[in-house]
Amino acid sequence: MWSDILAQPPLVISGALAAVVAALLLVLLLLVLLLLVRRRARRRRAATAASAPEPTLAPVAGGHSTSSALGRTYQAAALAGRRLSVVIPCYNEYENIRPMYQRLTAVLRPLGVWYELIFVNNGSHDHSAEVFDALAAADAHVTVLTLSRNFGSQGAYTSGLDHTLGDAVVCIDGDIQDPPELIPDLVGQWLEGYDVVYGVRVRRKGSLIRRIGYKAFYRLFRRLSYVEMPVDAGDFGLMDRKVVDVLNAMPERDRFIRGLRAWAGFRQTGIPYVRDDRKFGKTSNSILELFRWAGRGIYSFSYAPLQLISYLAAGVVGLAAIALVVYTVLYFVFPDAPRGFQTLLVIVIFLGSIQLLCLSIIGSYLGKIFEEIKGRPKYVVAQIQNDHRAERHASRHVEDGVTLGER
Repeated sequence: MWSDILAQPPLVISGALAAVVAALLLVLLLLVLLLLVRRRARRRRAATAASAPEPTLAPVAGGHSTSSALGRTYQAAALAGRRLSVVIPCYNEYENIRPMYQRLTAVLRPLGVWYELIFVNNGSHDHSAEVFDALAAADAHVTVLTLSRNFGSQGAYTSGLDHTLGDAVVCIDGDIQDPPELIPDLVGQWLEGYDVVYGVRVRRKGSLIRRIGYKAFYRLFRRLSYVEMPVDAGDFGLMDRKVVDVLNAMPERDRFIRGLRAWAGFRQTGIPYVRDDRKFGKTSNSILELFRWAGRGIYSFSYAPLQLISYLAAGVVGLAAIALVVYTVLYFVFPDAPRGFQTLLVIVIFLGSIQLLCLSIIGSYLGKIFEEIKGRPKYVVAQIQNDHRAERHASRHVEDGVTLGER
């Protein structure tokens, strides 16, 4: 075999060796970078855990199951005099709005607590407005915030949080993939003293590719983040008023609510549940949009991409030193082989790829800085129906949003 290989022209042999060496060095570099990133993330998580207790995953509060009559009685007594707000962002959820309202009402009325349902019409262009008008006219518990355009789910959540009056606030998507029937369990944990109670998606329905992608993202996000992030926890959850006030006071525009919720701290716990698949309509999040979403979370709560640039620079220096040794050896093994072209091609492609990667990382952070320093409002409310804030306050002022009209 070796005689056949050595019988090949020197140009072919040197080119093949150069390609093999480059591939091996690239794999070695990636493994070293991965180990360094994991080591830094592990140290950061250990430091965070030393300063604050890790969020726990708890069963139903106090041993009182909210599905039993005893549990409901216990909960109703504990909730006396308290207020509960639910924020539901909706974008083209015409078929889901009324079922969501019915399920929320069926869950909240037995609690015997003052409650408000804040639906956020996030720039929908279907028949959602007609359904919202009917619900607001029929039920004073329903508040409808109509945004001037689509400000994204995080902008919609932010507008809803700014308008809440509850002692506790529940965030839930308008597609009914998260079960409203879990709210009594969230409230039960809140009554036990937890300030943040989030839902943990132990299993989710839907396409296999999306399920794998979500699982991979949450674990990567946890490893890279400088804040202890719960795994498989979305925006669905309950926050105490003091936590909501902290989030409302944060000035940043490009928001990642589940990350800000973890950053705020306080006493947190999770409740496991199975996330259902969408029953009506189609998701507005494509695969590309989900990658952008993942990037937003990582760039907002991790410096690992910037640290990767330093690691790449150190790795390239090491590769250059190794390549010098390799090509010195090749010079004596194949003295007649033509030199220069393969080496130059490999170096140009490799260094060009590294530079483009570094520029993309820097550009992402610069884009976030540019978005923040413009200081634009986080959202614009075109219309408010059944504004409970206006009922309780003679003058209403929204700190970080713009309100154009109400009725």
